[in-house]
Amino acid sequence: MSFDYVIVGGGSAGSTLAARLTEDPNIRVCLLEAGGKGDHILIRTPAAVVAMLPGRPKISNWAFRTVAQPGLNGRKGYQPRGKALGGSSAINAMLYVRGHKSDYDGWADLGCNGWSWDDVLPYFRKSENNERGEDAFHGAAGPLQVSEQKSQRPITRAFVEAGTQMKHRAVADFNAGDNEGIGLYQVTQFHDPAQNGERCSAAAAYLFPAMGRPNLTVITNAQATKILFQGKRATGVTYRQGKTDKQVLAGKEVILCGGTFNSPQLLQLSGVGRPADITSHGIAMVHELPGVGQNLQDHLDVTLAYKTKDTDSFGIGIAGTIGLIKHILNWRKTGTGMMATPFAEGAAFLKTDPTLDRPDVQLHFVIALVEEHARKLHLGYGFSCHVCAVYPHSRGAVTLQSRDPMAAPAIDPKFLSDPRDLATAIKGARLTRDILQAPALAKYRHKELFGIRDNMTDADWEAHIRAHADTIYHPVGTCKMGVDDMAVVDPQLRVRGLKGLRVVDASIMPKLIGGNTNAPTIMIAEKAADMIRNIAS
Repeated sequence: MSFDYVIVGGGSAGSTLAARLTEDPNIRVCLLEAGGKGDHILIRTPAAVVAMLPGRPKISNWAFRTVAQPGLNGRKGYQPRGKALGGSSAINAMLYVRGHKSDYDGWADLGCNGWSWDDVLPYFRKSENNERGEDAFHGAAGPLQVSEQKSQRPITRAFVEAGTQMKHRAVADFNAGDNEGIGLYQVTQFHDPAQNGERCSAAAAYLFPAMGRPNLTVITNAQATKILFQGKRATGVTYRQGKTDKQVLAGKEVILCGGTFNSPQLLQLSGVGRPADITSHGIAMVHELPGVGQNLQDHLDVTLAYKTKDTDSFGIGIAGTIGLIKHILNWRKTGTGMMATPFAEGAAFLKTDPTLDRPDVQLHFVIALVEEHARKLHLGYGFSCHVCAVYPHSRGAVTLQSRDPMAAPAIDPKFLSDPRDLATAIKGARLTRDILQAPALAKYRHKELFGIRDNMTDADWEAHIRAHADTIYHPVGTCKMGVDDMAVVDPQLRVRGLKGLRVVDASIMPKLIGGNTNAPTIMIAEKAADMIRNIAS
């Protein structure tokens, strides 16, 4: 089979890119996705993420593990990533967050011309069908439905009030460039009557409406195993479907959209990267590129939690089970209620030091007790609040564990390897607990969990963080964009030193943005589509 473009990975970037490219009937695209169709009921039901996130069993989830982390007492972290059309947008909390405008201006300052806030804002707007309508910051005609939360719980509104009691400003829109304050997240959730309340994954937004196009071929359950080269030009991809190895050719470009873990892995499996990461596995070098797999950045998360006697949230028990059935029936009828929740309903972007130029921590307030990525369950009811330092200094790497393309990559975030990250985590945890202890949440607090208590010293907080912290699912940077020697792609997202090969996903971010990464990944793909088709923004 031969096409103009072969896209590897049908996640947020791949779904967006395939749909946009095939708007031109003269462009022929093949999209390879290692997972399934991404349209089952667990994906469509927002609250059903609790069944997919833990990876037990692996439902639309790669369920990766990190190597042992010295900064986390030698623990191996958990890294859930979506494995289906829609990618991680099929199993995430649906939070629509862009980050701070200075994040993108910072990219431009690094030599990534065309990626400043003013450059990328049109692509955020282009992607959006925001329930609030169109304005200077939001679009209302794009494929991605962005909604108000359908039925946020009273406890979440109390969290926002608690924040204002602690002198944090209330914010209605976290996506206008300056996100400091506390409020409610908007979500990637359908608001049209036909699918009201369902998850709007990138596949549901972009790809499924395009599936009938004759110039688009989508192949699922097809894991890419190697990029084919003629000299320094990428010409196609080999992939495995079932037990059969097949290949597909690209007349113009191979475009990697596998994400921060899979894109560098496929490059390395194909002989592109650092020789030390490749030849030791018996793989022949095609092109030396020292940045491949380096520069891994992620948001390390600390969770505070309380038991509560309030039953208007998610809980485990007889009453909760009976209530859950009612919630499911209500959601199927109206698209609202508990099953429409993103769980992480409450939002905050705060400064741990008032002299900072932008918020350095992010909070996710969750209407359930969450421990170890929902892998450890608690009877009864509770609430949690996650806090992460949004601009980590620690840098890790993604490398090969073996030459077997079906093996998981070796993921080493090197959490807390830079001591500045620990200092910010401690300050962020203290700030978060102050909010949770505010009067507005008094009636909801019953018992504080995880050993958190009054008068904890920095040493106490350090011990807690090293024993409990893990990712909040925002890995980026392993095929970074730039103009320096460690850049993997140029500002046009073309792999440096090779022809016919691009990377279009979160791995190209030179620095992690101050927030969730799904909306920025979709923006990257929107911009890349115009680059490839040579359309001016």
